[in-house]
Amino acid sequence: MAARKRKPAEPKPCAPCKGTGEVARTVRVGRKRRTVGQQTGICLACFGTGEALTD
Repeated sequence: MAARKRKPAEPKPCAPCKGTGEVARTVRVGRKRRTVGQQTGICLACFGTGEALTD
């Protein structure tokens, strides 16, 4: 019998960025490191793809 072909699994969304590829980082300034806001940056868990690299 021939082996069955599997369908490729749907890629799971990355957990830290929830599939967007971007995460919010807190911006701190000054000697007392006051929080002044947030900026978006690339997700280092998925390198901006939005797909989980490992299971």
